Amino acid sequence: MHKFFKFLTSRVVLVALAIVLQLGWLIGSIWTISQYHRLASLILVGASWVLSVHIAGKPGNSSFKLSWIILILSVPFVGIILYMLFGRQRLFASAEHRHEMIFEQLRETLVQDTKTEKEIAAANAAVARQVAYIRGKAGYPVCQNTETHFLSCGEVYFPALIEELKKAKRFIFLEYFIIEHGYVWDTILEILKEKAAVGVEVRLLYDDVGCIQRLPKGYPAELEEYGIKCHKFNPFVPVISAIMNHRDHRKIVVIDGDTGFTGGINLADEYMNRVVRFGYWKDTGVMLRGEAVWNLTVMFLQMWNTVRMTEENVEEYRPIREIPGESRGFVQPFCDNPMDMETVGENVYLNMIYHATRYVYIATPYLLIDNEMMTALTLAAKSGVDVRIMMPHIPDKKLIFLLSRSYYGQLIEAGVRIYEYLPGFLHSKTFLVDDELAVIGTINLDYRSLYLHFECGTFLYRATAVEELKKDYLETMARCAEMDLAFCRSFSFPVRVLQRFMRLFAPLF
Repeated sequence: MHKFFKFLTSRVVLVALAIVLQLGWLIGSIWTISQYHRLASLILVGASWVLSVHIAGKPGNSSFKLSWIILILSVPFVGIILYMLFGRQRLFASAEHRHEMIFEQLRETLVQDTKTEKEIAAANAAVARQVAYIRGKAGYPVCQNTETHFLSCGEVYFPALIEELKKAKRFIFLEYFIIEHGYVWDTILEILKEKAAVGVEVRLLYDDVGCIQRLPKGYPAELEEYGIKCHKFNPFVPVISAIMNHRDHRKIVVIDGDTGFTGGINLADEYMNRVVRFGYWKDTGVMLRGEAVWNLTVMFLQMWNTVRMTEENVEEYRPIREIPGESRGFVQPFCDNPMDMETVGENVYLNMIYHATRYVYIATPYLLIDNEMMTALTLAAKSGVDVRIMMPHIPDKKLIFLLSRSYYGQLIEAGVRIYEYLPGFLHSKTFLVDDELAVIGTINLDYRSLYLHFECGTFLYRATAVEELKKDYLETMARCAEMDLAFCRSFSFPVRVLQRFMRLFAPLF
């Protein structure tokens, strides 16, 4: 009874209730007016058509636009309100302007080494175009002189992170979607306290929605008492606002400017399998040491300066320890955001698929894909490329999993092979192509990740981590079951109807 009362009075429930009441009042008011005033009803219907035409003419993903148009024309008084609140992909002008202004200030620190650029162009023209795209649209250069270490699960990631945190001499930056008290975070927090006490600069940025049920509301002030600078990204407030739709889904650690971590792993016990929620939690990450870590440093500082309203000399955070000089391959950490209407994460994935000659291996926890991604995957498979997608077998979100499975049939008919990870939940977000190209990061194959969230990834070409990722894929596939058309046809009629209905609104999930 005590736990139930605590849940009812929790911040997430109170905020959700306040938003539902506001939304209900808005919809109810418009519906009442439209029912009793014929002119108002006609105006509402006319507005729904005008807005639909406006949406159709805007640049952007056709699936995303179509879902909103269907909703707006079907239920005008609900659809218009929801679109104005949640349908716009961009942030408020002031937030966009500040974010871009800060990046322009930092851009001059992201200098592309011409020697590296020439070497990658000589090695592979298609890859050179990929890195040029990332450089042009995301702003981050491709680097050499960087050690890469693939981290195959939370139990490997956590000890490596702890070891590097203990070595910190100057500063530690952490940016995560989810942080929760438990063995993992409490262990890290003790190290951060110790480091802050001896003069190491420690900064923590976390997403408020991701942590709303996991950390207390005043947690930043609590950490500030220990000398840890802390800020919440986009604090969740009980007011309906389009900006609430955008979250910081990135996972970044930078230590002294020369060591960095990223990937799908958050700082909570289930990610390291200290607690069991959905069977075995399979996740991955990558550790970088060398020149490419500067990309992660700039990513963090851009977000930090945006939310803290600060400007500082980022050159102070350049590495001072020796950078590896003979590391293999090319490394290009990059980020994506919902403000420029450029789906960098998806375009990087599409480029990899279209340039594959032998195989494409994908690991993702969600499979809500648009027509562009469906076309790329099926065309590659029909052209003889071995396309394989690994998904979880035990989901964390059952409705989303049911919707993800609705895409299986079309993909399998085209020759794509789909596997489900039998031991539990696969949360990894990785692409691997032809033993040479890989992306390890935070970018899921769903609309929220590709269009609405702040994300990051690391593009790798002929780096050591690519070989290590290939080995992990093969080992993980051995623990999967392959799906077939018979499985897809085994769903009951009501389930298939539900899946098809949900597909209409897949971009809104």
